[in-house]
Amino acid sequence: MKIIFSRKGFDSAAGGGASPIVGGQPISLPIPSGGFSATTYGDLGLGELAATASRGKLGADDHCHHDPMFRADGNCLFGQCSAAQTHLENQGVGLGDVFLFFGLYREEATGEPHHRIFGFMEVAETVSLTDCDDSRKAELAELGHPHALGMHARNDVIYAGPGQMAERASTPLRLTVPEGPPSLWNRPSWLKRGGLSYHDRADRWMRGGRLRSVARGQEFVADIGRRQEPRDWLAGMIAEITAS
Repeated sequence: MKIIFSRKGFDSAAGGGASPIVGGQPISLPIPSGGFSATTYGDLGLGELAATASRGKLGADDHCHHDPMFRADGNCLFGQCSAAQTHLENQGVGLGDVFLFFGLYREEATGEPHHRIFGFMEVAETVSLTDCDDSRKAELAELGHPHALGMHARNDVIYAGPGQMAERASTPLRLTVPEGPPSLWNRPSWLKRGGLSYHDRADRWMRGGRLRSVARGQEFVADIGRRQEPRDWLAGMIAEITAS
């Protein structure tokens, strides 16, 4: 089994700022559309928040890359392509693996930027948009998923399965250590050097159970095999996300 720490949403490069926490709830702002989108920030009720986070560069009428797409039926659709998808394939990510989506947020009271987990998805289906039948692709396009609306790369894939966004910005879902900076994480005790893709450098694994995460990159994969400790930790994270 694999746990994928998947970076999504606004940051200083994509969007221009951090996603907000509003009334104790983390609100993930999708990045601006790269060309294929049927969804505006206004459609999602995020027009004012996008304008604030982007310092007026984006607003209700701008199209966004609505991905991951959390649906009212309790399922999630997440698209990936290009080098990031190749990395997922090389790491053997597939059915039964779990994406933990995280992003850059700003603390509601202090304005402190930090990384936090805001949602999850368990992979129940992988759809290769290059090879799938036209009816399945049309179904996904009807839902408005940007990867189904137009091919982003020759290896476009949509992962689908049960998933949910967090309704509260609880402390256990925060990755960044209390004093920051955002890239300095408290890591779970089961996660050790060599156990997370893109993080092989020794100086990233610091004393005190801390990890200096890479500055860029989207998909960081931890192969936990059959170990119980990371499974218990994952169950705790999902419980935090699904708690109301």
